[in-house]
Amino acid sequence: MVKADMDCYCCSGISFEKCCEPIIKKRASAESAEALMRSRFTAYCLGDYQYIFDTYATSQRSDLSVEALAKSAEDTRWFALKARPVSGTNNYVEFSAFYIENKKTGVLHETSQFVFENDEWRYSTGTIHSDTGMIKLGRNDACPCGSTKKYKQCCMRLIK
Repeated sequence: MVKADMDCYCCSGISFEKCCEPIIKKRASAESAEALMRSRFTAYCLGDYQYIFDTYATSQRSDLSVEALAKSAEDTRWFALKARPVSGTNNYVEFSAFYIENKKTGVLHETSQFVFENDEWRYSTGTIHSDTGMIKLGRNDACPCGSTKKYKQCCMRLIK
């Protein structure tokens, strides 16, 4: 359940209701490729696969379905995001998305390309970096969500 004043899942430091919620609920459009990236990550956290499907570029949708997106993410719990636009561009975003799968922590490190079509940003393609995969986070390491807490006192609690 999402509380009105809780921080957004995308780790922006802004409340969910002022950050990604208006974009996901289609009350506002993403103003940048980074904003769309953040909203897509948040949609994965919420399990809103229709939104994720809708935010793919038209050219990418023919090989996708909402059901396939949901199936591919069914054992994954996303919990932290670090994202930044690629310098000198307005349509590339580099991000590291942290997740828990089978009681282990992993990271997806990708540089994504976005396109502006039908007056909205859409995800087009991405290049996955070689450091993607399962990672070792120590109990006393800083939590990747940016909370300033130790991992064991923060997101490690999501491992069940």
